[in-house]
Amino acid sequence: VDIAESFLGSVVNLKKPLQIENVQTSNAYQQQDIAREEGLVAMLSIPLEFGGNAIGTLNVYKEETYVFSNDEIHIATALAELSALAIEKARLLERIVESEELLRQNEKLSALGLLAGEVAHEIRNPLTVLKMLYHSLGLEFPEDDPRAEDVRIMGEKMDHLNTIVEQILTFARNAEPSLKPTDINKLIDDLRILVRRKMAQQNVELEIQLEDNLPTVKADGPQLSQVFLNLTLNALEAMPNGGSLTIESRTIQLSKGVAAPTHVRIEFRDTGCGMDMESRERAFTSLLNTSKPDGAGLGLAIVGRIVESHGGRIKIKPSDSGTTFSILLPLTDR
Repeated sequence: VDIAESFLGSVVNLKKPLQIENVQTSNAYQQQDIAREEGLVAMLSIPLEFGGNAIGTLNVYKEETYVFSNDEIHIATALAELSALAIEKARLLERIVESEELLRQNEKLSALGLLAGEVAHEIRNPLTVLKMLYHSLGLEFPEDDPRAEDVRIMGEKMDHLNTIVEQILTFARNAEPSLKPTDINKLIDDLRILVRRKMAQQNVELEIQLEDNLPTVKADGPQLSQVFLNLTLNALEAMPNGGSLTIESRTIQLSKGVAAPTHVRIEFRDTGCGMDMESRERAFTSLLNTSKPDGAGLGLAIVGRIVESHGGRIKIKPSDSGTTFSILLPLTDR
């Protein structure tokens, strides 16, 4: 049976909850043999929606003929919404891990390395909301009620997801940059999308100043994306009470006697607590340098090495208020 023509396909297409009192006798349910073998009778199916798209269904079964109440449907719908969010964040984590595999250069990072802070927030936030809602619903049933076991398993699985986040371990990869013509402005636009929620949570205003028609540079796009994200997260760490972050791209000319631009400059300017001279001098010297007390580093040393592997330079400019990281990438082949 085509999924679009099935009962679950109808739930996905209609994007609304549907239920069947008895799946063993209903013609709308195509897997009646399996339902009889498993003792499944009543069924409630809720669409898993994210970003206006249905990505699956959350199905609740009972072992007897039953009509689910509006309250039960509302509870299941709330859990389905949070489940869809958690699934999408898990997919984001998978994409991030794939990107990180290109980023390692025979270095061992304690904790999570690049993106650890963002992954933790992106995964933990929906999990925290899910657990809070789960506990606030007061889902307590008699021991002989099959729902009691379901509730216990739900709680264990949420704890399991949280443990997985905690157990993302050290990565060690060999990955030379794969240099291709790369649109720096597009990488910055993609970064804006990735961090917009965290920016709003910390009351940090993001200002993007991109030079029109910026020339492409030969670079490894995923690696530069990690550099930009690391610098953004580092800026957010310095602004726990809010502030502003400006990201600027522009061409500059550094060679005498050459009229055309020779480099692209990308700057990250924050209004945070700033860095003293000693911190600026050792920022790119240790793999374990971090602004986090628990060592889950943002890896400025990795940032420096990636920029150097692209034939570029990075420096920290002193400022009366905040910190400015300035990256120079050559427009010509190395």
